[in-house]
Amino acid sequence: MEKFISVFDMFKIGVGPSSSHTLGPWLAALHCLNHIDDLNDLQKVEKIQIKLYGSLAKTGKGHGTDIAVVMGILGADPTTIKTDLISNLMDDVKKQQSISLKYKKQIPFNYDVDIVFLKDQSLPHHPNGLKFLITINGVEKVFTYFSIGGGFIEFEAEEATASDAGSKLNLEVPFDFYTTNELLHWCMKTGMNISDIVRENEKTNLEEAILNEKLDAIWNTMLSCIYKGCKTEGVLPGGLQVRRRAYDLNNQLIQHASYNNMDEWKNLLVKGGHDFSYILDCVSCFALAVNEENASFGRVVTAPTNGAAGVIPAVLLYAQLFCNKNKPSEIRQFIMTASAIGVLFKSGATISAAMGGCQAEIGVSSAMAAAALTELLGGNQKQCLMAAEIAMEHHLGLTCDPVGGLVQIPCIERNTMGAIKAITAAQLALQSKPDFAVVSLDKVIKTMWNTALDMNVKYKETADGGLAVQIPIALAEC
Repeated sequence: MEKFISVFDMFKIGVGPSSSHTLGPWLAALHCLNHIDDLNDLQKVEKIQIKLYGSLAKTGKGHGTDIAVVMGILGADPTTIKTDLISNLMDDVKKQQSISLKYKKQIPFNYDVDIVFLKDQSLPHHPNGLKFLITINGVEKVFTYFSIGGGFIEFEAEEATASDAGSKLNLEVPFDFYTTNELLHWCMKTGMNISDIVRENEKTNLEEAILNEKLDAIWNTMLSCIYKGCKTEGVLPGGLQVRRRAYDLNNQLIQHASYNNMDEWKNLLVKGGHDFSYILDCVSCFALAVNEENASFGRVVTAPTNGAAGVIPAVLLYAQLFCNKNKPSEIRQFIMTASAIGVLFKSGATISAAMGGCQAEIGVSSAMAAAALTELLGGNQKQCLMAAEIAMEHHLGLTCDPVGGLVQIPCIERNTMGAIKAITAAQLALQSKPDFAVVSLDKVIKTMWNTALDMNVKYKETADGGLAVQIPIALAEC
């Protein structure tokens, strides 16, 4: 039986720039140290070494994988850590050549020796593999993890049995689904919207008040990320000298007016007008802001990944400001519908660029946003699924070719494209009759997976092909 995938599995609050290369390894390190601590072996640890394989090795420096595993070993929580402390913590580890295991035991640790990037080696289960070699009382034990996309991790202990390290025990929910047909079956049988199906499933594990509180926290983090990104100017880290653009675009949109808080800022944006080009610029600005924050190791939400984190917030803020969908219940509705579509793609294909290229990140996020916007604007269940199909259909085959292994070029701009396509897909679906559609969402998900299998590995987040080899990567820290 497949494990139940919660809204809060699809949407995880964490740190940029990558859910698979940063958040996943971070959570893997945390899980590994917690596992050892649970066995009462933490104080017996004498040495720790981390080996990174495949895509994690090839683009790990640009994605901050080395930083992530160090933060995890320290015991830092990616949900709550003050992001401006990360650089200083890394400097301390490198300078002192030692590391504190969950701040409980100090052991020698040489950053240049004990984090190994094995660029020419891959593990068979998944391109994003990493091993923790931990010496306990003179005996070396190996713990293998796979970061499978969206911050999801799998753990392979010495008995070589893989399990989902990030999930609780599987829940029995009233409306379990892993395919479009299963989801549509429950919608037709109950008459409920997609978001209602998700809500009822979540209530199996959470009281409604707590569920709403957690959903609100997801949106507040997304919105804060947009707001911060629009207020921050400068150049992104990594060596490519990519200039932040959200700051300048935001100032143009509000005609350089001053504001003291988020509400004043949003009011200025609404007053700017409702013509097509203005709204287009607003949506692009929101997406740019999120992914510039993501590229700067800022606080973001996987949606469903960090590399695609800007699409859903941009479309949801568009719905708030320009479609008058600003009630807390409507925001929660959007997030839950989006989550359901993410579950379909994760179950039927992948949300990992290292497995499927960028179609698995930007394409999936655009499909999630398209379905969510469609339901919010009054579309029925079939129109929501049609919107998701339209959005993904026009991302099929999109490669992942980050220049210098950094989540900047072309990743940041791709979020603007994904957001605009999501809005277009929603509008098309709302004006269509899904019963006469030739292509179903299930067929598109299957096509996406087949495309992923056919795609050359150099286009799967390795920085070995595409744009990544057209621009001198010596500029980047990869």
